[in-house]
Amino acid sequence: PRLEDPAVETAEEAKEPAEADINELCKDMFNKMATYLTGELTATSEDYKLLENMNKLTSLKYLEMKDIAINISRNLKDLNQKYAALQPYLEQINLIEEQVAALEQAAYKLDAYSKKLGNY
Repeated sequence: PRLEDPAVETAEEAKEPAEADINELCKDMFNKMATYLTGELTATSEDYKLLENMNKLTSLKYLEMKDIAINISRNLKDLNQKYAALQPYLEQINLIEEQVAALEQAAYKLDAYSKKLGNY
């Protein structure tokens, strides 16, 4: 007589899946892997498209900045030419100002001298 322990369960014999099941599982795995890789490549492609658009926008911004810099340079040249044209007049104004100051000092001295003469 065999002693059987009621607490011990009998194990089922491991069976290999049928050949058709393995083929289906392989097909499913390859399909899922293809879907995954397609998603990865699509994401990478979208990243490159985004970088391309950012580069285009940056290029346009630099072109705008270049145009602004050219306009500023042109305006600065114009201002320098106008200042150079005004320079002789500014020098004449400074000379006249110095002469007026000297004339004013001479007038004060003459006034003081005439007051002294009036006191005698």
